[in-house]
Amino acid sequence: MVERLVPDELWELFQRVVPGAPSRPQGGGRRRHGDREVLAAIVFVATSGCTWQQLPAASFGPSGATAHRRFTEWTKARVWAKLHRLVLDELGSRGDPDWSRCAIDSVNMRALKGDLTGPNPVGRGKYGSKIHLITEWTGLPLSVGISGANVHDSQALIPLVQGIPPIRSRRGPRRRKPDKLHADKGYDYSHLRQWLSQRGIRHRIARKGVETSRRLGRHRWTIERTVAWLAGCRRLHRRYERKAEHFLAFTSLACTLIRYRRMSS
Repeated sequence: MVERLVPDELWELFQRVVPGAPSRPQGGGRRRHGDREVLAAIVFVATSGCTWQQLPAASFGPSGATAHRRFTEWTKARVWAKLHRLVLDELGSRGDPDWSRCAIDSVNMRALKGDLTGPNPVGRGKYGSKIHLITEWTGLPLSVGISGANVHDSQALIPLVQGIPPIRSRRGPRRRKPDKLHADKGYDYSHLRQWLSQRGIRHRIARKGVETSRRLGRHRWTIERTVAWLAGCRRLHRRYERKAEHFLAFTSLACTLIRYRRMSS
């Protein structure tokens, strides 16, 4: 089970970003569970959607409380963000990310509680959170963020573009700027077009009242497919995390798993 959820190649990458175990000067104490077993337990919770209490300890070793405690420690240490950049660098060294076109979109998730939630204007005012992401031409997530469901999509464009990390290239310097960005009518604002143009990014944003919705998916179907891939992480179907950084951590982990499948294929 552990080797299936955390293959050797992914484990080697994770070892480069995980912090070392804290020392006990006084000695004694219980034996610390291995990081690979704990990571497999976290991946199982993310993909299956079970609660921490429902985690089958007999299959992994650590209990749900231990896995959640380690998950919290690694989230504070920004392990998931570092793993995100490391996997992108590995893909970049192979020349995989296609920077010719990128797309931006968002998806709403029901939320029961926690910060960065808000009434969903298209969901009868029920509270929820929104996942914003940018993908490259083939659908690999480059930048991801979360907000309340009542935050307009246009407010996430600038932070997401700025959040694209400098990714290694097969030839030349690192790159963090796409050639062209596709977006739907929710991003149709002149200040966003001007901001993108000033940074040398060509934009293809659908115009309200001018263009029909028939051709919007011509170049944006890849990000819709990525949203469907995120649905494979059942922990994201509904937000149960009280802390926003924990929900973002699960989102980053889901994006990392998508990239790793591309890297291992």
